[in-house]
Amino acid sequence: MSVLILEPLEADVVQWLAERHDARFAPELVGDTEGLQAALRDSRALVAPPEVRIDADLLRGAPDLRAIGRASGGAENIDIDACRKARVEVVRSQASTASAEAEFAIGALLSLLRRVPVEGSDGLKVGRELGCSTIGLLGLTPTSQVLTQLLQAFGARVVGYDPSLHPNDSTWLRWGIEPLSLAQLMEQSDGLVLLLPYYERYRGLVGDRQLEAARPGQVLVGLSQSGLVQEVALARALRGGRLLAAWFDCLEPGWLESGRPLHGLASLQVTPRLAGTTRESRVRAAWAVARGIDELLGPAPRGAKPHAPAAVYD
Repeated sequence: MSVLILEPLEADVVQWLAERHDARFAPELVGDTEGLQAALRDSRALVAPPEVRIDADLLRGAPDLRAIGRASGGAENIDIDACRKARVEVVRSQASTASAEAEFAIGALLSLLRRVPVEGSDGLKVGRELGCSTIGLLGLTPTSQVLTQLLQAFGARVVGYDPSLHPNDSTWLRWGIEPLSLAQLMEQSDGLVLLLPYYERYRGLVGDRQLEAARPGQVLVGLSQSGLVQEVALARALRGGRLLAAWFDCLEPGWLESGRPLHGLASLQVTPRLAGTTRESRVRAAWAVARGIDELLGPAPRGAKPHAPAAVYD
């Protein structure tokens, strides 16, 4: 078998893959460890949802595997180093969800700025306007580019920081984002949006030192993995009022449990990965993953139907 598909995809995408490769759609194998291991023994590509952990143990049982596809969610349940050692390519599509995530971030910022009041010069508690705010983007991704365009349409000032990108890189100017240091980003942002792709080296990047320097009244929207922020530091900033409110679209398991620092905080809102999940983004992502896997597995057999519409994948 060439392609094992566990993640629900658009029917025409599955059909297209099946016409070009020996593909099997088997969502029932999610949670069936033995069944999945057996199916992987002769699979060259796997399309798996976030519930399936991709690690060294799984890869050892799949000697012919050449590609791991994921059309939804992030890569935090994929051991990238193990995939690299096994020479397995990870096929995902950040660009496919950029518009959906940017719209979600705008909605979250509008909601937090308006419904979490600050004290005005006249002593009244009032909301704020997005168009009069400085919004900081932590991480330069396809979503950052779309979000910047939307923010500028409101009239907001957009600043950014990415640890992997030099301030003189032309991308900042081309996208219309003012590059700052991380300290400056925290000090100047009325709203901070976390977009940085998660790697272990970035874990806890935003801690006590950064949050203590946050601009008074700052609100935070997290679209990347919450591990970028230190759990205790986040709770301290929210309880102490340094951060007025935070909205995470993905929170690490256990962080809201009784006895943990964030438990019971009314100023913290959590949604279950809604940002990038729209009808349109799922179609774009499914085609991107399918095309990426098709290219990795080699040319289509003679007589196969023409390629699907072009899609971006990474």
